[in-house]
Amino acid sequence: QVTLVESGGGLVQTGGSLGLSCVASGSIFSFKVMGWYRQGPGKQRELVATISNGGVTNYADGVKGRFTISKGDAKNTVTLQMNSLKPEDTAVYYCNAVQYLGSLEVWGQGTLVTVSS
Repeated sequence: QVTLVESGGGLVQTGGSLGLSCVASGSIFSFKVMGWYRQGPGKQRELVATISNGGVTNYADGVKGRFTISKGDAKNTVTLQMNSLKPEDTAVYYCNAVQYLGSLEVWGQGTLVTVSS
């Protein structure tokens, strides 16, 4: 089984920046899409951003222009650079990956981002 491990969460002030990383480990198979989702207090899990193996990106309207998703230096990794953070960005951020093999999905356990007012 492939495991996704997120890192980089923490407490940051409004207007600050934070970078998240997601690293795959275990029996790794190539991913066709990797991305970030988040679940804020009292909200459903929502898409933040995705990036395909070919580098095509997709962003939620609320983060466009502030967040940047990128493939990591190592294969099967993804980063999320978050700038100009707002309190409404407070959420548990989950890494997601879709494998080429059977289009199977893998989810990380999440990393908490808290943006103080």
